[in-house]
Formats: sequence, structure tokens, C-alpha cells
Amino acid sequence: MASKQIVHMNHGQGEASYARNSGFQKALQNKMKPLIEAAIADLCSSNNTLFPEKLLVADLGCSTGPNALALVSFAVEAIDNHCAQLKQPPPEVCLLLNDLPENDFNSVVKSLVTLCQSNEPGIVTVGIVPGSFYKRLFTSGSLHLFCSSNSQNWLSKAPEDLTRSRIPAYDVDEHARHERVLMVLDAYAHQFKKDFSIFLELRAKELVPGGRMVVSLTGTRSNKTASKCYHLWETFAQILVAMVSEGVIDKAKYDSFYVPIYGPSNEELREIIQEEGSFSINEMHVQDFKRGVDKAHTTAKSQINMMRSAFEPIVVQHFGEVMDEFVRTAEKRWSLERSLQEEVAYPVLQLAVSLTKKAG
Repeated sequence: MASKQIVHMNHGQGEASYARNSGFQKALQNKMKPLIEAAIADLCSSNNTLFPEKLLVADLGCSTGPNALALVSFAVEAIDNHCAQLKQPPPEVCLLLNDLPENDFNSVVKSLVTLCQSNEPGIVTVGIVPGSFYKRLFTSGSLHLFCSSNSQNWLSKAPEDLTRSRIPAYDVDEHARHERVLMVLDAYAHQFKKDFSIFLELRAKELVPGGRMVVSLTGTRSNKTASKCYHLWETFAQILVAMVSEGVIDKAKYDSFYVPIYGPSNEELREIIQEEGSFSINEMHVQDFKRGVDKAHTTAKSQINMMRSAFEPIVVQHFGEVMDEFVRTAEKRWSLERSLQEEVAYPVLQLAVSLTKKAG
């Protein structure tokens, strides 16, 4: 495995780009809108001594494509609507978009210009902040609201407990895989807890007193059996395993491949937030991942393109140019529609949580 994995969504506007294969993510973002509206109402409440002359709002892990501005757009709309109800002028708003430096920011910048021009008479300024949200990004006590959708599922790195011992994340041998599943998922859970705790600590330093954060992640219910037997990327891994069996991918190369992604249970998420201690939980919603999502996104072609849009960069970095074979293998595997529906019928949920920075 390369010393540093390149984690970003597929660039551009092609068939397998993230811009054209993020319908699921858009549906999940829409479910966050009420939580963002409530956070803005609290920040702008006439009873709130914090009512600011300016508001700084940041999206962490904005990615690219049509969804990149969704969360900050919800915030701007909520600010305008709330201030109109209070019959007072809206504050100046600064929108800050963050993602890793490898993200395709070019298209995002063009969209930002349009967003700013469409929000008169309120003053909206924008900025791009490249960098990992597992490190400090902003000055102390400067932000009013953080938003993030399905970004904290991505870990800072693969679990060291696995890479150090050279334990495959998803073993080619089914028997070995079942024997190690608890060990593997415990390693991923440990890495997630470490990363998310750091994430909370850093954001607390960057928020104003009483600042808000609305975050959603893909995860599972607080059922230990369910949460300990599922990889978020299992369907993707099964295709790679088939490629190993066909000799397309070298087994030793595959064994050293780790996707740095994890889906916590709502119980895990709550415990980490409470243990870290910087935030109080206002609301936590647990919703069916697929409810309200267009069935067009569950065809074999759409599933393949969605997986490519998310995982192709790290696959190509590790294995080389194998994506044509990946598509061929997936199409062969899903030649029967029923086999696809059975394979993607996983118990995955959206966990959305609204937080307030604690005093002191």
C-alpha cells in the first residue's frame, strides 16, 4: 500500500464521476435540512445574546459536483427566512468549504460565484479551505456553524492494528474472513473512535461559545450483531475478491489493501460524543439509508458507477489501471438483477446529529 492513500471522489463530469453519481448523497443531505434550520434559528434567535453581525458557516468534506453547496445553501436560506420573520436585516455570511487538497475544487468555485450573486441584499462571501478535518483548519472561536454529510465515515488512515500485523481487511478466504470479522471491525471501530474524538475536540476549539454543528454519517443501529458483521464497502470488496480469484489482481497486493472507511452504530456515536465531552447532543436521528431514494440508483449500472465514483482513485493508486476489469467483473456478478438486489440489501442507516458546543 502507498504510504499515503489518495482519498477523493472521481473528478469531472464523466459517466463514473462523483458529480453524476451522488444521488444517494443528495437524498441524505436533504434529510439534514431541518437540523440545519433549527441550528440557524437557535443562533439567530432574538433571545440569543450571540446574535451576530456576521455568521461563519463551514462545510467539512464538501466534495464536488452539484451537492458541494447543498448544506451551506440550506444555511443561507434558513438565515434569510429567519431574519425575515424577525424583521431584521440578515447578518453578513461567510461560507467556507473544506475538503482534502486533491478534491476537484474548480467546479466548486464556479458554483460559489453563482451562489453569492443570487443572495442579495444579504452579503455572502466565500472561501475554500483545503486540508484534513482531522487537523486544525480555522482560528479559535471563529465559526458559528459546522455542517458535514457522510465525510467522517472516512478515517484518517487504515487501522494500524491491521496494517502492522498484515491482517487483510476483507480476507479472500471466506472461512478466515468469518474468523477475523470481529477483530477487523474492532480495529476499524477503534480507529473511528480515535479520529472522531479528535474531530470533535478540534471543532470545539474553532467554534464560538454556543456554536453549533450538524453532522451525518452512514452507520448501523445499536445492534451488536448487525454492527459487527458489516463493512460499508463489502459489496465493493466482494468484486475485488472475484478479481483475485480470476487472477486479475495479485492476492498479496489485495491483502495489503485497506479502505479507510467505517460506519458506526448510533450507540457508538453517542458514546464517543459524550465521552469526548465538548458538545451536548440536541437531536440524533436514525433513518433508513434507502428511504426516499430513487430506485434508478439501484440498477447494476448505477451501482457500478457509484462505487467507481467513490473508490476508483484509491483502487488505481494501489492496483493500477484495473477499473475496466472491475466493471466487467461486477457486470458478470450481477447479470441477474435478483443477485444485485440481494447483495445490496444491507442494513445501513443515516445517523444525523445536531450538537451544541458546551460552555467553558
